[in-house]
Parts: sequence; structure tokens; C-alpha cells
Amino acid sequence: MAGQITIRRLATLASAAVALLCLSVPLLASELVMFERPGCGWCARFNAEIAPIYAKTDEGRALPLRRVDLTRPLPADLAGIDPGAFTPTFVVLDHGREIGRIRGYPGEAFFFGLLGRLMNATSGTPPRS
Repeated sequence: MAGQITIRRLATLASAAVALLCLSVPLLASELVMFERPGCGWCARFNAEIAPIYAKTDEGRALPLRRVDLTRPLPADLAGIDPGAFTPTFVVLDHGREIGRIRGYPGEAFFFGLLGRLMNATSGTPPRS
């Protein structure tokens, strides 16, 4: 009976360790990274026109928006991505690899058009119709 408890505890600990490991490893999926700075007027325009609705769009569901403040150190998983000199810069990543980017904010209509073209290049993302 004591051996069964030890095996159960061992199995529980192993499951917990696997779960903890999964949480500590960044998920490499498709995402839209927005590099921004405080005081950026075009970032503010994006925030007013697109940010409130983005997560509800097909694009937002396929490429969740991740914001990166360039006045802070880059996250470790973005070390190989050049944010560029202009803000905002939007970078589409697919499994950690850059697919393409949009430099600046060209307005709502052009933004979604350009993003749609980049979405077609990501794996597992259906093209817009």
C-alpha cells in the first residue's frame, strides 16, 4: 500500500513538473507585435481607431496583438527581431520567425489590407476572402 502512494505521488509530481515546464516555455504561434513608444502620435491614432476592435476581428483572432514598449528592454524571445527606427512598427511572427512588417500606421483601411497580405504568409492562417 505504501508503494502505491509513492507511485501516485511520483505521478502527481511528474504531471506538475510537465505543466510547470509548459507554462515557462513561450508559445511559438502566430502573433502581431506592435513596437511602440510613449508620445507616438501614430501609435495614439492606432489605439483610437484599431485597438478597441482588433481582438474581435478575424485578424485579431489569427494574430493576437502583443505590444512592446521600446523604452524598455526587449523581451528575450524577440532578441532576434529588429524593431526598426519608426513607431509604430507592426511585425507578424509565425512560430517566432518574422513573416513581414508594416512600418508606421497607414490608417484603418490600409492597415487591414496590408495585414491581410501578411496573414496569407503565416502557416495555418486562412487567407481572407
